[in-house]
Amino acid sequence: MIRFVLPLILAAAPVLAEDTQFLTTRYACDRGVTVPATYVNAPDWSLAVIHVEGAQITLVSETAASGARYGWPSDGASYVWWTKGPEATLYWKEGGEEVPLLTCTEQE
Repeated sequence: MIRFVLPLILAAAPVLAEDTQFLTTRYACDRGVTVPATYVNAPDWSLAVIHVEGAQITLVSETAASGARYGWPSDGASYVWWTKGPEATLYWKEGGEEVPLLTCTEQE
């Protein structure tokens, strides 16, 4: 279900608030992995859509002490994408534990 959210948002683009912003960038990560990311920032919500491990993953903004954190609101297993400045880290969250999978730097 997560991967179907972006097409729905893009289909709704004509009715999105005029101040909704889209930002697309790429990150160079460990092991030669590249992670494309699109950020959708609306007045009341934000999303990150990343492409990892052959899948498109849509994550919603979460409270973060520092930087921008995106995850999926469930008690089950999910990815967490945490950015601060040009740095980003992809985690796998399961059972209250977060395991880092990739450390990335935004490409210019």
